[in-house]
Amino acid sequence: MKPTSSTYTGMPTTVFEVMSGLAREHGSINLGQGFPDTDGPEDIRRVAADALMEGPNQYPPMVGIPELRQAVAAANKRFYGLDVDWQREVCVTSGATEAISDCINALVEPGDEVVLIEPLYDCYLPLVEHAGGIVKSVRITPPDWTLDLGALEAAFSEKTKLLLLNSPHNPAGKVFSQTELQAIADLLLKYDAYAVCDEVYEHLTFDGRRHIPLMTLDGMRDRVARIGSAGKTFSLTGWKIGYITAAPNLLDPIAKAHQFCTFTTPPNLQKAVAYGLNKGDDYFTGFTEGMQAQRDHLAKGLADIGFEVAPCEGTYFITVDARSVGLDGTDVDLCRDMTVEGGVTAVPVSAFYRSDAPTHFLRFCFCKQTDFLDSGLERLAAWVRMRRG
Repeated sequence: MKPTSSTYTGMPTTVFEVMSGLAREHGSINLGQGFPDTDGPEDIRRVAADALMEGPNQYPPMVGIPELRQAVAAANKRFYGLDVDWQREVCVTSGATEAISDCINALVEPGDEVVLIEPLYDCYLPLVEHAGGIVKSVRITPPDWTLDLGALEAAFSEKTKLLLLNSPHNPAGKVFSQTELQAIADLLLKYDAYAVCDEVYEHLTFDGRRHIPLMTLDGMRDRVARIGSAGKTFSLTGWKIGYITAAPNLLDPIAKAHQFCTFTTPPNLQKAVAYGLNKGDDYFTGFTEGMQAQRDHLAKGLADIGFEVAPCEGTYFITVDARSVGLDGTDVDLCRDMTVEGGVTAVPVSAFYRSDAPTHFLRFCFCKQTDFLDSGLERLAAWVRMRRG
């Protein structure tokens, strides 16, 4: 028989689903996959429920209902000072992963070079390769996650079509600095390239740090597609509502890719997210402060066990060095053994690299209730003691 897609045939299931499945099988406390263990604000959910019953429940506009596109444009202005035309520069998608796929399918052609920063979210690589793009990788490495600007420049060439930037960064918890962003902007201008910016954790930056969209830098307004996520901003990951902000020259082909992917997104959820984006500053401030407190709680607990904890400037995630508590073996083996033997689950950081990955770092998720974190820490401490004998 003729072969199926060389990109997807035989590809392993995403590590997040694998580890979550293993956690379910063994009754493990899942600190691996990044989803909260409580649902988002009741008032937002109530708007969705009311809109579902009131209708309409037919196809909404392909690029999103006006209320949500207007709310996305207003949020760009409110938080970042960006003037956005909601009618021509905003598209609603069925999740941020779909948004990433739409952007890559719309902007990358066979032979185009695409700069990716490793470790990277696992959908980036296959999507670029399936579009025919040639990946040029740059690494940030734990525990300090420094971006080598010389290596970044070396990854660019006249064939570079775009860079995919994730900030705040999963799994590193890194918030890219103004200096790093300016270096990226300078290279995009020099090589006439675009950027797709995965900014789903934009409201989760800690210790007074401010998220800076690459789109706000000089010369970037027409070169950047910026992606946000209601799932991350409102702790409603199952809703799968994403949104893309881009200048018309970029959004037009991206929206065409969207129309042949999901075409549209449930209207009641769109209405509820529009309501959420218009919530007062107290919601967004409280959300960030609450998640920072959970970060601090988990970081302290991990440090008390003896782990060397890498800095976390944003997102849901903390990375630790397994060697610091005397654990031998690869991160993949340790995560599996930790789940089966210890009843607590993490994600191996090596899963976020193409090859030759560091194999002794583990990623834990802290967007959980305190008692859940404490139960996980208690099990983890007992397992580490058992493992070390």
